[in-house]
Amino acid sequence: MSEFSRVPHLTLLPAVDVADGKAVRLTQGEAGTEESFGDPIDAAHEWADQGAEWIHLVDLDAAFGRGSNRAIIKKVVKSIPRWVNIELSGGIRDDASLEAALATGAKRINLGTAALENPEWAAHVIAEYGEAIAVGLDVRGTTLAARGWTQDGGDLWHVLERLEDAGCARYVVTDVTKDGTLRGPNIELLRAVMERTHRPVIASGGVATLDDIAALRELVPLGLEGAIVGKALYAGAFTLPEALDVAGR
Repeated sequence: MSEFSRVPHLTLLPAVDVADGKAVRLTQGEAGTEESFGDPIDAAHEWADQGAEWIHLVDLDAAFGRGSNRAIIKKVVKSIPRWVNIELSGGIRDDASLEAALATGAKRINLGTAALENPEWAAHVIAEYGEAIAVGLDVRGTTLAARGWTQDGGDLWHVLERLEDAGCARYVVTDVTKDGTLRGPNIELLRAVMERTHRPVIASGGVATLDDIAALRELVPLGLEGAIVGKALYAGAFTLPEALDVAGR
């Protein structure tokens, strides 16, 4: 048995990003770079059929503040098999949007802008819902990105320290400059975040090859729990079963 085979497994979360009712992928999170991949329900079912245990579902219109895909998001969550968990993200910024997100049946809600702009509310939500809440840390350099990655959201390390004090259960860390580019994940950023928290971290952005997944799996002993995979799957760089095999499952 090789040393690598003894590394704990990495959870993979295929991404389904929804804009105007369709599954899309963006480049570096920029509005206007959408590339359509059809029906979000079909996309989610495809990943479920291929062995996904988690799906990262994003309402891009809500994230950009230009509308909502609430109805189709709810249909996606309700239609997939019960053993597939949903991590839901996009435009969850107050009690009403949080309650609507939880009502879909999603297992975990990913807060973004609200955790940066409304720290008191975010701390309350973290305290009340615990493991059901993750916080997305979307980063350019060490500056956080907010409002669908269109505005600066403060210094990464200051915000992380505050979230640690609030007891945040989990972080989803995205290098915005890597997202949708197929240029590889930002290993240095992930290591730096994991040095500052004992909470599990999920990587997002840049995964292009099976070697990238292998490199991320090697970070599991340091606190990396999972990785979101999007464009590489849609582009056919590898299949989900191949990726799950490298991830250790």
